[in-house]
Amino acid sequence: MTQSWLDATFLHWAVDPAVVAPLLPPGVVPDVIDGVTYVGLIAFRMHRIGWGPLPGMPYLGTFPETNVRLYSVDAAGRRGVVFRSLEASRLLPVATARLFFRLPYRWARMSVHRFGDVYWYASRRREPGSGSPPPGSLIGVRVTSPVEAPSPLEHFLTARWRLHFSLGGRTVHMPNAHPRWPLFRAQLLACDEDLVAAAGLKGIAARPPDSVLFSPGVPVRFGRPASA
Repeated sequence: MTQSWLDATFLHWAVDPAVVAPLLPPGVVPDVIDGVTYVGLIAFRMHRIGWGPLPGMPYLGTFPETNVRLYSVDAAGRRGVVFRSLEASRLLPVATARLFFRLPYRWARMSVHRFGDVYWYASRRREPGSGSPPPGSLIGVRVTSPVEAPSPLEHFLTARWRLHFSLGGRTVHMPNAHPRWPLFRAQLLACDEDLVAAAGLKGIAARPPDSVLFSPGVPVRFGRPASA
């Protein structure tokens, strides 16, 4: 499966690993740096999902996405991410990912706007039973200086080439390949959201994030899921 992740903003909060450990699938534990792990809120534009040699889809495979993710490592030492929720604005990709991969995708009304070096991402869940009001987010950032050499923390938060999730009663990992993210530091202009709390992490995002990064994006290719 191929796709590109474009105009990505990374917000991260440091947390005690014990807070997120119960939210991970069996067989993986929190990945830790300097005694803590992180909760990520990532907003970006998915661009042209495709399969094999086929060209990516311009409409159904292109949409905004915002996800809440955790950081994991399995018994073989493979580092990855675990998604707690993934908001997307195209219903068919949402239904497909939920049916075939059991990933926690949610259908949402979303937009991404750019004004020079400022990016705004808006999302509001639109599925029946999402609550009143349903969970959503409004994120604004101003992109500032390029990251010439990522710090160990910046590498930890973005250099992730694997996904851990439960499928068919077992924990699997699905590798992906992409270039290293070209990173920029960013100034947070707004973060009005309740997606992190809706993902089972109440109170985490009540304070400013510990890291704010931006990337213009990378092309991505996924491999087949295998047992973790």
